[in-house]
Amino acid sequence: MSGGVESLKPRVAAAVDRLADELEALSHRIHDNPELAFKEEQAYAWLTEFLETHDAKVERAVGGLPTAFRATIEGAGPGPTIAIMAEYDALPGIGHACGHNVIATAGTGAGVALAVALGTLPFPGRIQVIGTPAEEGGAGKVKLMEAGVFKGVDAAMMIHGRCGTQVWRPTLGIIKVKAEFYGKATHASSWPWRGVNALNAVIQLFVALDQLRQQLRPDARVHGIIVKGGEQPNIIPEYTRADFYLRALTSDSVKELLRRFTACAEGAAAATGCRLEVTVDPTSQALPTIHPYIRISPDGVPGHSREFAEWARSPMARAGLVAGAKALALTALDLLAAPERLRAAKDEFNRS
Repeated sequence: MSGGVESLKPRVAAAVDRLADELEALSHRIHDNPELAFKEEQAYAWLTEFLETHDAKVERAVGGLPTAFRATIEGAGPGPTIAIMAEYDALPGIGHACGHNVIATAGTGAGVALAVALGTLPFPGRIQVIGTPAEEGGAGKVKLMEAGVFKGVDAAMMIHGRCGTQVWRPTLGIIKVKAEFYGKATHASSWPWRGVNALNAVIQLFVALDQLRQQLRPDARVHGIIVKGGEQPNIIPEYTRADFYLRALTSDSVKELLRRFTACAEGAAAATGCRLEVTVDPTSQALPTIHPYIRISPDGVPGHSREFAEWARSPMARAGLVAGAKALALTALDLLAAPERLRAAKDEFNRS
């Protein structure tokens, strides 16, 4: 790594330290006002205002999503583009139990620190902070990808809070799938033999998947909920829906998991006489990305829990936020300063 970039790093780290109180206050504000996927109006407004106040060039409502943004810190001429991602949606019912308030402010803080410490970046290229709504079930990044927001981005990164710091951790690929069963409604007491029970079908799907788990690899995951189970007890349910996440370590494994899931759903439909529709959300794996984890809670506190939501607004979360902002800013700067490392990352991604 050249001496030039190393001499800049203390300035960037010091900028994060100066911004720490503002970043923590912003994190608390987002935490105290949790907003669900695609409805993150307040977080979006606060984050874009913070970036703009500190001289980042902000584009609002990018990719056709009203709560997505892109802020750019320009470099010294044309060159690669490095994206730092920010998530800020909450979970239904349990608020920021995934710590997206920390993710948002760490990513935004990294961009602002670069802007205030360096102004124009002294290397060719640019660093962008991309606000990505609807991580929790809405596939916001995929929608932004499809809209061209990541076109020209050479590498992307973000940092995620958890109960311990991990620079690298294996991540399961995911396919989000919806199973809908169509039956026939009748009076459940007077004419049950005239009906086709779509609730039976969705229950049979869960039973089949529970049997399937015995033969799944230990790193595979299948988890789902019944979104629609019927109208009321005296009506044979004519429509039911269940949503599932299928996860595995490789793209081939998760595709095989989808095949086996679909077979279970088809069997449930055949057994009950229902019509089945399986809908798969689009997935995207288009550029090299890193996703390290930073400690914001004690060991053993699980994400997506009420306890984790409390820790996401704690002094430990502040420490993780500050460390995460520094790590993101300095890593992005390293990639601009050493294009050969970026080329190596892209080559490795293309091989895999």
